[in-house]
Amino acid sequence: MISIPEMIGYLAACLTTLSFLPQAIMTIKTKDTDSLSMGMYSMFTAGVLLWLMYGIFKQDKAIIFANAVTFLLAATILAFKIYNNLRKTDE
Repeated sequence: MISIPEMIGYLAACLTTLSFLPQAIMTIKTKDTDSLSMGMYSMFTAGVLLWLMYGIFKQDKAIIFANAVTFLLAATILAFKIYNNLRKTDE
């Protein structure tokens, strides 16, 4: 049986991860990253990676699940941002 704290953790993981999905979908579709901050996405992606590592060390499935998915989405957006910035400097 799942405990109440564990249930809260999974609910929090789902909500925070799902809240990030619209930004990821829009960025992937439009490839427009002009309004996104490189500093913010760099720090956010690094922070999510650290939370993922923390979850792995703690063997906390809710933390692992949420941060693995969010890391993939954030890293994708960051990659688009870096690519677009590099393209602009070449023009």
